Amino acid sequence: MYDAVLVPTDGSDAASAGVTHGLDLAAEFDAVVHALYVVPESERASIVGSSSNPGESSIAAAAERAVETVAAAADDRGLDAETEIRSGTPHREILDHADEAAVDLVVMATHGRTGVSRLLSGSVTERVVRNADRPVLVARRTP
Repeated sequence: MYDAVLVPTDGSDAASAGVTHGLDLAAEFDAVVHALYVVPESERASIVGSSSNPGESSIAAAAERAVETVAAAADDRGLDAETEIRSGTPHREILDHADEAAVDLVVMATHGRTGVSRLLSGSVTERVVRNADRPVLVARRTP
């Protein structure tokens, strides 16, 4: 049923719920895991033009750690994994990657923001769900 599962991550504890569910489903169907980290355009814009900027290396390192953590967990389960780091608008990059890699399922977590926080920042997960042309499983972090 699922040959390829996209697992977007930002490396946070909240994202781990999506990673766990994504790996569980990939293992069930022996699917390839696609680990994706998107550096938001706003963060990328603040570091462009300054290659000596320590923020650039810390963002790149965090992104690399996040996707490699997913890839290592997939490997521990005997699954193939591909990793990618992109920059841009997170929900758009997730949807673009899903199309380009022809994934069958996107599995991601919700940070569980509500009220003013959600209204001000919006929800990447919500935008993916609303615009995806393939199934999206949303995993909620257990407190």
